[in-house]
Parts: sequence; C-alpha cells; structure tokens
Amino acid sequence: MVKVLAKRREGYTHDVEIEGGHTLVIDEPVADGGANAGPSPTRTLGAALAAEMYAGRKGWELGELEVEVEIAYDGAAPTAFDVTLRCPGELDEEQMQRLLKIAAKCPVHRLLSHETTVTVTDHIVRC
Repeated sequence: MVKVLAKRREGYTHDVEIEGGHTLVIDEPVADGGANAGPSPTRTLGAALAAEMYAGRKGWELGELEVEVEIAYDGAAPTAFDVTLRCPGELDEEQMQRLLKIAAKCPVHRLLSHETTVTVTDHIVRC
C-alpha cells in the first residue's frame, strides 16, 4: 500500500506528500474559492490520466507523444474525460490503433471507466 498525506495550509490549499519522496500542492481555482496555488484534485486526476502511457514497454519509439485530456464538469464533479493522443509521424496506422487499446488498459483509464473495482474506506481519529 502507498501512503499519501495531505496537510491543509488554509482554504482549499493542501501540501501533499506522496510516499517515495514526492510533493505537490493541490488547490482550487480562484473562481471556485481557492488561491490557485496548484491544480485542483480533479485536474490532478486528469493529469494522471494524461501521463499514464505504457506503450513504451512495447519497445516502440514514441518520440514526442503528447496526451491531452479535456475534462467536462457538472458543477464541481467531472462527467467526462476526452483523451487525445498526438502521435509522432514514425508510428503507422496499425500501431496508432494499438496505442489506443494500450491507453485504455492503463490503470487510471480503467479506474475512470469503471473497469476496476475500488473500495474507499474513511476513518476519523483525533490528532
């Protein structure tokens, strides 16, 4: 199990420590009451989806592959993630179609597509 710890600064701004020595700041945009000190939680989720590509494990030279994710919202909740892969010219049509299938098998993609069962258990303790 990997541990992630979010420490509230003030308002919606949180310093997040991720096991392995990684840190980031999560916040909300000013329009939503935050200080815009970092991406929102749902935008971070979109970033995780965009950054997760396992095609390099196939031995393909992906070069300057870009993945763009557009997030549609209903209020504060995401309702859709539209993923566009921008492939370098070296990949043929068959490889590009295979790349779409590989992208759909990545863990974050599978989670958001409800292909993976996830349990969230909440606890509360005194500091």
